[in-house]
Amino acid sequence: MIAASGRRGKIEAALRLLMNPESRPLARPGSPRDLFIAFTLLALQGFGGVLAVAQRVLCEQRCWLTKEEFVEILAVGQVLPGPNVCNVALMVGDRFFGWRGAFAALAGMMAVPLVIVLVVTAVYAEYALQPAVAGALKGMGAVAAGLIVGTGFKLAGALRVNPMGRPVCLTLIVLAFAGVALLRWPLVWVLVGLGAIACVYAWRRLRPVSGAVPIANSRIESGTASPPPPGERKGGI
Repeated sequence: MIAASGRRGKIEAALRLLMNPESRPLARPGSPRDLFIAFTLLALQGFGGVLAVAQRVLCEQRCWLTKEEFVEILAVGQVLPGPNVCNVALMVGDRFFGWRGAFAALAGMMAVPLVIVLVVTAVYAEYALQPAVAGALKGMGAVAAGLIVGTGFKLAGALRVNPMGRPVCLTLIVLAFAGVALLRWPLVWVLVGLGAIACVYAWRRLRPVSGAVPIANSRIESGTASPPPPGERKGGI
């Protein structure tokens, strides 16, 4: 019975991990080679867009990043010039192995897909006017849009720890969507305008207030956290 209960516990733990990937402990790649292989496989899955696959691979399968960390890296990649996913690959690689990791991740993202794109381009030039080819491309566009929308809903959970608060984040999301999709404003102006407002507001929320009680002390006083052991207090008292 003890062995059976032990197996049942392991099965329940595995099911919990499958249902809630965020509960898994974070891992890290063993070498730049792991980064190269991971980003190569990631790029080969990214038909119509890699960001949707990147979130699933990096956060749920490899467990190298949390959703919050992925959102932060993606936000910086959106602001920097160049393809977003390449910026993400550079930052993730540099996070683990410095410039060697950044080069390995970017090489994995670009090397094999570049060969495939050159071959597909040559084939597409021959059959671009075929109705079947045009229909397939339109269908792939719809799938890519669905993947991006699904990824957006997945990453929305990271807003619960955003310092601006969920209502402000949702307001900025709606304004950005309206500006780009409905009003057709240039993306750079929407990014600069709303991004500046968001940065200033977040900075004001994170700015320490004079005379405020530190977060750790306020949690102890409210009873939501345990006080530190006696040996860790100041003065050893």
